[in-house]
Amino acid sequence: MKHDERPDWQPTWRKPVGIIVLLVALTLYAVAIASASSIIGQWHVLLQTLVYIVLGVAWLLPLRRFLIWMETGRWG
Repeated sequence: MKHDERPDWQPTWRKPVGIIVLLVALTLYAVAIASASSIIGQWHVLLQTLVYIVLGVAWLLPLRRFLIWMETGRWG
């Protein structure tokens, strides 16, 4: 084991901080989407459905790399 590596059993600060950042970011994202609902609500129902499906899945795109960072400290 190198000097700067931690054993697998030692906790790191990344997990609790990552969980807090994730919760705050998802809350802000949900508030932003909810505030845009007055505009989106005026569109055709099929377009609304498509937009909400895309926005509902879009937050998952950066999640994998973020979870890898929480676990390993690397971004990929």
